[in-house]
This record gives sequence, structure tokens and C-alpha cells, in this order.
Amino acid sequence: MAEAQQDGIIRRKIAASQALMAEGSPGADRGWRIALARAARDMLALPLEVTSLALHRRSLAEVLELPPPQALIAVLQGPAEGLGLLVLSPPALAAMIEAQTLGKVSGLALAARKPTRTDAAMVAPTLDAALDGLEQSLAQEADLQWAGGFRYASFLDDPRPLGLVLEDIDYRVMTAELSLGLGARQGSVLLVLPAEGKGARPMQALPGPPDAAQAGLAFAQALGAQIEQTSCVLDAVVARVSLPLAQVLGLQIGEVIGLPRASIERVKFETMDGLPLAEGRLGQNRGMRAIRLNAGAPRAVATDPDAESSTALAALPEPMRQTA
Repeated sequence: MAEAQQDGIIRRKIAASQALMAEGSPGADRGWRIALARAARDMLALPLEVTSLALHRRSLAEVLELPPPQALIAVLQGPAEGLGLLVLSPPALAAMIEAQTLGKVSGLALAARKPTRTDAAMVAPTLDAALDGLEQSLAQEADLQWAGGFRYASFLDDPRPLGLVLEDIDYRVMTAELSLGLGARQGSVLLVLPAEGKGARPMQALPGPPDAAQAGLAFAQALGAQIEQTSCVLDAVVARVSLPLAQVLGLQIGEVIGLPRASIERVKFETMDGLPLAEGRLGQNRGMRAIRLNAGAPRAVATDPDAESSTALAALPEPMRQTA
């Protein structure tokens, strides 16, 4: 008794999880729900609601038992000459025909009859629109390989030849329960496709636009790379001298100017605004003047006037220092 109850609980949990997946999981089942409603709206101006949808895997023998009596069986052709089925129950077929002939779904009791070629011709564009919508919704989904690429090829009014038409393989079956014409009729649609699809692979998703943080970081990196490639002029300074303005104005070609503090051991690299960057020793390299940089960095130029005064005061001999 306890084992039977436990088995029943497990079965209910499995059924509930399957129903939940069919109702809201992404993929062919959700895409088919939307594609059916849009095709009925756009092609027939017919309100169609999928009240429930289930996705199962079935053998050929099981598929042959699925079509309801007097249903329209549309044979579908897909990738690699694969064949599938789209089965409309009599109420679903009647609602689609009435939407085109009467402009509305009557809801009257249906007379028992077999579907005709005229019925198939009238609903075929809507079926193709639904299949196309399903394919488009799966452009980036793995289910595209088995659910994409199928279109209407022909119809059967009797399920008995299906055993000769379809391959003896496993099939994926999506069963959609429908409410048509705002509840005027209740019907069903079966979509039966080969389980191992041979269709196109899904496209890779394009990268979305970067967020503000990523865009700011990318801009900063690009700007930094551009700045680092900018030319920078450096002056190699051997010595500096101060001369009276009158002497400078009287300089002549050939005149010799003494550089008492010049030293080839201490040549400074400075920026155009006089900021020292490095020191080195003057020499030669491959016949050209060259400077070998020293390990020690030069003292940075102070820009604060108070700092400059303190630096100059510290450089004076002790007897000459004066403080306020």
C-alpha cells in the first residue's frame, strides 16, 4: 500500500515537472505556442489561445495512434527529405474554415465529415505561417535542428497510409490544446517531427551593446594608447649659463663661451617646460653621440614657490642661511 502511494506521488511529480517545462521553458514548445497564435491572427483574423501544450517523444507505432477521427492530416516536408505531420482536430479545422468563409467562428455543432482537398488548400497558408514563425523563433535555439525547415507538402484524410509514409524512427510530438474564436470552439493541433533533426544549426547570438562601464573603460584604453603614440620632444642639457643681456646681444660668430659646470658624466634629459626626467653619461654609439642613462633619477623640479625657497635655502652653506 505504501509503495503504491509512493509510486503515485513520484508519477505526479514527474507529470507536474513535464507540464511546467511545456508551459514556460524556452525552445520549440514555447515558440510553437506563439507561432500558432500569430499565424491565426495574421492570416485568419482568428483569436487563438493555446490553453496547454505538451512535448513528448514517441515511436512510429505510437504516432499512428495519435490522430483523432476525421482529422485533417497535413504531411510536412523538411530538411534532408525528412517528413513530419501537422494534425488538425475537426473543431480546429472548422474554426479556421469558418473564419475565412463566415468571418467568425459559429460554435454550432459539427456535422461528421472527412476533410477535403479544399479544406487543406484553405488552411495550408496558415499552417506554413505557423511553421515559419516557429523557425524564426528558434533562430538561436538548439531546437532549430529538429523543429525548423518544415513546410506543408500534402494532406491525408485517413491515417491508415501513415505507416507507409513515415520512417520507422522516433518522433517529437507537440500537442497543443486550443481555444478558438474567444472560446467558441475547443480543438487541438498535433505537430509530429523526426526526433533527430537534420536542419540548420542555430545562429550565434550577436554581442549586445556594451554597458556604460565597459564603454568608459574601452574609451580610456583607446585614449591611453593614442596618447602613448604621441611624439614627445626631450632636450639633452649639458650645461646652463647665465650671461648679461648686453653680452648676449653682442655675441659674434666664432666667439667662445665657457661652460664651467659642464660635465659629460651628468647630461640631463628635460621636457620642453624644463622638467627633468633622467640623467646620463655622454658617449658614442655606432659613430653617433649617445647618452647612457644612469640608475638614479634626477630630483623633480618643485612648482610650489614655498618649496622652491626651501630648496634654495637648503642648498646654501650653513653660515649664509637666514631664516625669518
